[in-house]
Amino acid sequence: MSNFRFGIEHEVAFLDHNGRFVDFVSTSYSQLQAVIDELPLYPADEQQLRIGDAGIRLKRWYLEALERLSPQGEWLTCLPKGIEIRTTIHPDIQGAIHELEESFTLLCQVAARHGFTPVLTSYNPYQTCLILDPPLNAYEWRLLDRSPEDRTALSTFLTYGPDLSLSCSSWSTELLIDRGRKLTYYSPYIVPFSFSSPFYEGKLWEGLSVRTFLRTGQRPAALVFIADETQLLYSSPSLTKLARIPAEIGRLEFKACDSCADFSLYAALLALLQGLTLDDTLPGRATVPDAHLHQRAALRGFEDEEIFAGAQQLLTAAAQALEKEESRPLLEPLFTLLERRQTPAHQMITRYRQTGSLKEALRFPYLASQGAACETRQGNTGMP
Repeated sequence: MSNFRFGIEHEVAFLDHNGRFVDFVSTSYSQLQAVIDELPLYPADEQQLRIGDAGIRLKRWYLEALERLSPQGEWLTCLPKGIEIRTTIHPDIQGAIHELEESFTLLCQVAARHGFTPVLTSYNPYQTCLILDPPLNAYEWRLLDRSPEDRTALSTFLTYGPDLSLSCSSWSTELLIDRGRKLTYYSPYIVPFSFSSPFYEGKLWEGLSVRTFLRTGQRPAALVFIADETQLLYSSPSLTKLARIPAEIGRLEFKACDSCADFSLYAALLALLQGLTLDDTLPGRATVPDAHLHQRAALRGFEDEEIFAGAQQLLTAAAQALEKEESRPLLEPLFTLLERRQTPAHQMITRYRQTGSLKEALRFPYLASQGAACETRQGNTGMP
């Protein structure tokens, strides 16, 4: 059995009690921070989860926001985007999923008391740009010029997506980087399994993932955390990054997927990533993502024959590599999606066409997945 470790970061978007999409236009920092304030603190998490200099990431939940600073670097306020959930590090995929489910349930309970309802999207369905008032000052611009990711940080203010992380104690730094390059190369065939952003400017978009279409080429598909500065690869977007806390050393984060309301899809995607890192048959490697191929995937998903064939090849290779791993059965939802040539975005599009309501299409995925989870729990306890 391979000595793997797994973790998940999941961003949650909301509607407020008036049915407005929660973002920097409709909602204040203090309104969402009140939700965070009410959630519990687990002090032992500090060993695994990075807090950061500003202290915003104290908990398993934190406010995703853009900090506004004075010309002297003093904190002024934040423009809110949503709330991120982080899991601690687990020796198995199901442990990470279970913690995510518990944290999400608690977040929903607290958020509901503040008038917020979770919705699924991976790109702001209403806003197309971030207009800052006042504009960024010189100090803020300097902060955004420290790395390729910092220089494109403002573009992430309209996106929502997970970080799916895994590590293995037997990986050398060279092997870790190689696996990061492998996931970067095959990313266009992985991401359609998660697509969930088919809306733009308040209406149906022409494809399945606005997020993938717009972000690829600017942001990494995979990010590798290493301890030795001499082994950094300099690329734009970055593939390697210096670990900021000891727990990050040796971590491989896959960052290109859309958000999922059905957390069993996260389990399946982590299993797919694990299988691809164990596989020794697939030869493709890339330091930066193929933007054109990602955009083809974003528009047509598995209806694009090249994307379909690539995903089929990946899934088969991963399943074979996981033959002796307990995570092998977790791949089944991906086989089903591929057989049907479907993505989660198709369900959202169908709901939108049935109801004519964008808000209903955004709310439905969480409602459907929570209903399925309740049925599963009832089945496990013998309830009718």
